[in-house]
Amino acid sequence: MSRDQAPFAERLPRELTLELAFLRLCRRNGCLWLDSSAQTRHLDPGSSPLGRFSFLTSDPIQTLSELSRDSIQWPDLHKLYKSLPQEMDPNLPPFQGGLAGLWGYEAATWLENIDLPPSDFLSIPAISVGLYDWTLAADHLSGESWLICQGEFHPDWDRRCELASQRAAEVKAILQQEPSAVSPEVIEGSNKLEAEAIPSQHMTPIPGIQSNFARSSYPRSVEKVVDSICNGDSFQVNLSQRLITKATSSAAELYLKLREVNAAPFSAYYHQSDYQIASSSPEGFLQVRGRQVETRPIKGTVRRTGQEDTDRGLAEQLIASEKDRAENIMIVDLLRNDLSKSCEDDSVVVTKLCGLEIYEHVQHLGSVVQGKFRENQSASQLLESCFPGGSVTGAPKVEAMKTIAELEPNRRGAYCGSIGYLGVGSQADFNILIRTITAKKGYWQFPVGGGITARSEPDLEEAETWTKAEGMIRATQQESSKMMNH
Repeated sequence: MSRDQAPFAERLPRELTLELAFLRLCRRNGCLWLDSSAQTRHLDPGSSPLGRFSFLTSDPIQTLSELSRDSIQWPDLHKLYKSLPQEMDPNLPPFQGGLAGLWGYEAATWLENIDLPPSDFLSIPAISVGLYDWTLAADHLSGESWLICQGEFHPDWDRRCELASQRAAEVKAILQQEPSAVSPEVIEGSNKLEAEAIPSQHMTPIPGIQSNFARSSYPRSVEKVVDSICNGDSFQVNLSQRLITKATSSAAELYLKLREVNAAPFSAYYHQSDYQIASSSPEGFLQVRGRQVETRPIKGTVRRTGQEDTDRGLAEQLIASEKDRAENIMIVDLLRNDLSKSCEDDSVVVTKLCGLEIYEHVQHLGSVVQGKFRENQSASQLLESCFPGGSVTGAPKVEAMKTIAELEPNRRGAYCGSIGYLGVGSQADFNILIRTITAKKGYWQFPVGGGITARSEPDLEEAETWTKAEGMIRATQQESSKMMNH
């Protein structure tokens, strides 16, 4: 076998889909599904659909999982990433093993001196990543999939190949087992919080769903942001409210329902023993292919009604909206600046500006910014210089994050962070964790927000958060209805 390829790669039978494999792996340590199979419709002629590759893995050989900035630093991640081999098979999907998992929003406070909201109910680690030496990789364009194993990235090639063959045998044995129980009766951690009330929550118009903002307080917070912007403190701030409801199924079953009712091209599922992340994100954060870099910010939202003429009219209003276009362009400028920290001078270009992207329940304005790495930069350094994504903070980024910490009652956790990978061969891909549910101790929490500018109308901004929550609410309530019918 050539040394410029993965030590072990075997094509899988077509009947073994990642959906079936997920049922066998979803409860294993560190199960991670980068689920990019949903196709996105674009208004722009010639735009290619997103979502070609998906990856499923579990059981990392090493983990980094930390709650606070005092215990682990970004340099530790750089060191581990740089230790990975650089050979990869160019004929296989791009993630062939590497560092992958969750970078929560609060990991950004390790980079900037920003205070945190005091409330951290249902807290999760700021960073939870694993070193994965195998993956199931699917190419949705060709319909083919592979098992790729890296043999613990052992420095000795022969030993690495031997370990890769052993790992492949172990994985194939797991895939032949009966599926794990993914049933409504299994709710991770529910026995730990049977009687504990959710602190500082408020009723919403939707039965069973509560918010960390009172009905009138979210619009008042929007007004405070607008006043701050008018005083020159910032140009845009992404403000969110956190919704929460009691879990009625396992997180894995919730995710399968979420991808059914709210499919998205940057979806992800991540399993840890005491929490799980289920995301149907439409937004890509960073993609690295060799020295080519791309980010895909989303700003500007209208709902979909299912009526073609009505939706077309709403889309036309969105495209013509000065407020939404300005919101998008501000973030594009911020991301151009972030990419320029790691990319060659004059290589950062905007290849799409405010194009229409159509999803299951909403329509967005999306842009694309691309660049080319400097020779001395790495994907992990790019992630640090750009994290968190500007579309979920505002601009200027640090000032916007300070306003967020002041006005939002709870820490964000996974929301507005990223799930993705730093892979071998200078390959990387990360989403923005919006449309994301965190499952812990028998609860599902899912913040929703939007960009506030000087032109924002508080009531409309609150209504937009509910538009964005629709797919997640539908998934959680369908699971609730299923429970009542048992």
